[in-house]
Amino acid sequence: MPRLRSLLIQWRGETVAEHYFHGATAGRRVNIKSASKSILSALVGIAIAEGHIPGVHSTLGELLPAETQGLEPEKRDITVGDLLSMRAGLRSTSFDNYGEWVTSSNWVRSALAQPIVAPRGDRGPMIYSTGSTHLLSAVVARRTGMSTHRFAQRHLARPLGIDLRPWQTDPQGIHFGGNDMYLTPRELLRFGALYLGRGSWNGTQVLPAAWVDSSFVQRTSSPWNGNGYGYGWWTRTARGVRVHYAWGYGGQFVFLAPSLELVIAMTSDAETPREGGHNSALHRLVDDDIVPAVSIP
Repeated sequence: MPRLRSLLIQWRGETVAEHYFHGATAGRRVNIKSASKSILSALVGIAIAEGHIPGVHSTLGELLPAETQGLEPEKRDITVGDLLSMRAGLRSTSFDNYGEWVTSSNWVRSALAQPIVAPRGDRGPMIYSTGSTHLLSAVVARRTGMSTHRFAQRHLARPLGIDLRPWQTDPQGIHFGGNDMYLTPRELLRFGALYLGRGSWNGTQVLPAAWVDSSFVQRTSSPWNGNGYGYGWWTRTARGVRVHYAWGYGGQFVFLAPSLELVIAMTSDAETPREGGHNSALHRLVDDDIVPAVSIP
């Protein structure tokens, strides 16, 4: 695994392994890519708990009235839950459409301008799209009256002792809602430990326990890897053990196995153009080595 840069394992509340490779260090920040979507999901949960967003059934028409004015009812009826679970029914802004989307003059309007290609919600398939989580960043910013970064700093990063620095914004100043957050490997592990603790950190309930539980409920499944997806978190089994994970391009991962009290953080070189089986190798490391090691009575 020449692209692997860090591997950290927390088991039963203690860091039992911490390794860095190929010049990586504990203090070097890493672009966690789409693992940022799991952090964005946490921010949505906090905003709901604080009353800024009524709930997962709130619609874009209610939350972003200016941006959705004049749009088809099907688009105005897209809910927070639809966006979190990648079931908005809109054509994806990821993959082949990503470049066109991020070079547009208005990312929110461009995401909303995508054609409807499937039913939304429970009736529709999973359509992985970074535009969906960017719409959620816009919702957080509009409804809280502060930038997504400022809200994250105040309500998530500071309670966890994380130095979450500003990251990329769109042309309207809305922080990227699904990519380009930078954390150290230890901070990534800490975020995973928050979810393992059902939102509790050092005796403080940073994130509602019910939100953590709801985030791990499989609401759809990927058409290309078969794994489940909840609210910003993937889910699968490893050696019969339920595993939830945050996933960023190139091999940025947080794996959680609640039944084993296990958290794993991995970061990787994301600059190599071809994945070359690296992600599969990381999953095998979890399945074949780490989970069996901590499952032994």
